[in-house]
Amino acid sequence: MAREFIAAVAQMGPIARDEPRASAVARLCAMMREAHARAARLVVFPELALTSFFPRWVLEGDALDAWFETEMPGPETEPLFALSAQLGIAFHLGYAELTPEGRHFNTAILVDGGQIRGKYRKVHLPGHREPEEWRPFQHLEKRYFETGDLGFPVFDGLGGRLGMCICNDRRWPETWRMLGLGGAELVALGYNTPLHYPPAPEHDHLQYFHNALSVQAGCYANGLWALAAAKAGREEGCDLIGGSLIVAPTGEIVAQAQGLGDEVITARVDLDRCSEIRRNIFDFAQHREPQLYGLLTAAKPR
Repeated sequence: MAREFIAAVAQMGPIARDEPRASAVARLCAMMREAHARAARLVVFPELALTSFFPRWVLEGDALDAWFETEMPGPETEPLFALSAQLGIAFHLGYAELTPEGRHFNTAILVDGGQIRGKYRKVHLPGHREPEEWRPFQHLEKRYFETGDLGFPVFDGLGGRLGMCICNDRRWPETWRMLGLGGAELVALGYNTPLHYPPAPEHDHLQYFHNALSVQAGCYANGLWALAAAKAGREEGCDLIGGSLIVAPTGEIVAQAQGLGDEVITARVDLDRCSEIRRNIFDFAQHREPQLYGLLTAAKPR
């Protein structure tokens, strides 16, 4: 398979709390068709792309589990899988996963040919566990999700080596280095990032800057592509930053969303460009000194 292809990122505008999954899936299908019309081979959708971002509310029991998917595909997501197979386009999808054992994860999958080819569960969960009344909205990911238990898998697909991460994972250099060490040449990620950060509002003006900085630095330091898909706009009283982007192994932004609604961006991805960085500045085999990096895995920093 050719290692050069058109890739798409499908940003989503707000999803209302009462918007049914069928409506969200129809929006995803519409953007998949648009990506296909632009000759894309892969389209990346955001984190928790089937529903509103429910960790901003206090939920319990069945009212919480109703936001999770117990099978993939299920009756409501099957049209997306069927369209993918019909059009011959792969897709990345973020969703809330409830396992048969009753475990809850913030999950992403990569689907090609109508089949799941890879799965990732979010490792770096942000937010807090107990409701905090002073916040204008909650961020209860630590309450609702377990830490991902699949590590940072890298798998074959689209003629190369692919990886995934989710939202807050992108801020941690360890995420990118683990994927880079695994040989990833392209990383798909989705995010739901508020414009307002209640614990440190003085950083609100930096929210998008830090988003792009994290992705660009991860790509450059590991010589890989990133396709970053946002949820955007004002969703149930919370403004989300949007700004979906495609970043090259050099750290350069090659495509970027301009609005805060449903929007498809595309770029030509050449996986062979990873060698521009990996054979030079960041040649892991020649220049890394892992025997000196012990603090990276120490339980407590000094």
